[in-house]
Amino acid sequence: MYALAIDLGTTTLAASLIDCVIGERSAIAGALNPQRRFGADVISRLGVGVNSPELRNDMTALIRTELRRLGQELCDAAGVAWGDVRSVAIAGNPAMQHILLGLPLDSLAFPPFRPLYTHGTHLNAADLAWDGNANVYLFPMPGGFVGGDTVAFLYGAEPGDATLCLDMGTNGEIALTVGDTVWATSAAAGPAFEGGNLSCGMAALPGAISSVRLEGERLRLQVIGDVQPCGICGSAAIEAVTELLRCNILEPGGRLRNPEEIDSNLASRVIEYQGAAAFVLYRDARQLIVLTQEDIRQLQLAKAALRAGIDVLLERSRIRCEALKDVILTGSFGAVLRAEWLKTIGIFDESMIQTTRFTPEGVLRGVEAALAHKDGFAAVENLALRFKVVPLSGTPLFETLFMRHIDFPL
Repeated sequence: MYALAIDLGTTTLAASLIDCVIGERSAIAGALNPQRRFGADVISRLGVGVNSPELRNDMTALIRTELRRLGQELCDAAGVAWGDVRSVAIAGNPAMQHILLGLPLDSLAFPPFRPLYTHGTHLNAADLAWDGNANVYLFPMPGGFVGGDTVAFLYGAEPGDATLCLDMGTNGEIALTVGDTVWATSAAAGPAFEGGNLSCGMAALPGAISSVRLEGERLRLQVIGDVQPCGICGSAAIEAVTELLRCNILEPGGRLRNPEEIDSNLASRVIEYQGAAAFVLYRDARQLIVLTQEDIRQLQLAKAALRAGIDVLLERSRIRCEALKDVILTGSFGAVLRAEWLKTIGIFDESMIQTTRFTPEGVLRGVEAALAHKDGFAAVENLALRFKVVPLSGTPLFETLFMRHIDFPL
């Protein structure tokens, strides 16, 4: 007997096939969310779905088809028949779960920005227009834009007291455990950290630049799969920004310096690209890979939203940043994301660096853990009841902190 675990991300999808007899993964696969054609972020897709029921149905059909395809890909890789998959568990943010279920989106698109319900949902395969007889479970959605993915992440991570959990995805989920309470919010970071909305951005797949180092006057790149680069993933974009800041090529306000302001041969890498400044990461006779001024702006907006969201939760829970005992980080940004980079760009404080740990596939591993527990997802439901959701939209404190954190630290 097999089970299918799914992380239903706004930008990327991840799924794994679990052998329920031995309790181990048999296969894992990922893909881009096909709904990207309707908008890079949650707000864009909600707008499309509210304004056009037909397009909302299209988004629903697209994601159901793609998840079924991923499931079949996993079964084929493991030599398993789809009919042997008896359980499926899915975790995504409220917008993604509503669209998957084909639900109306007005309650999320307009105040008070709430999901239609907060508890988990039990279905069968036919409810998603899938063949087979699998039982399907969608994770609880505690409120606002805090959804099943955040619950799954915390379920798998098992955070202790005074622990900050940060999922650096398009929806930017943040959770802070203080005693028995989980303070949680969602900061609309956008897809930049996952390579989306960047001029040459891509998911962390073969061909993606995964590391950018400036050593003296030389640029050193690492590429996933050791192949010719064709884009840059989110973690490498963050590393590139930290290197440009360190080498004084990028100002704290986010402006790329002009070539004549740079006292090294790296000045030749700053060019005009589509009417604005850009830093050349790679070029050959066929392609040009750059980090543009607008790319940097997207990263600034994303990091300001996350840091402001963190500060709002710290204020609401009445603890100081220095009192955090643990920081757990996850996301689909790439293989490596150093805490020092997050301090350099202004998401973390110095006190957070030593306590930070990265959990790969945090949401997916939480879904797998819930499937393995075999308690009918009762522990997941109990965890969701501990959440206190803090809305950020229209909050004066968030808006003030967001503007404060736009610039990179001096």
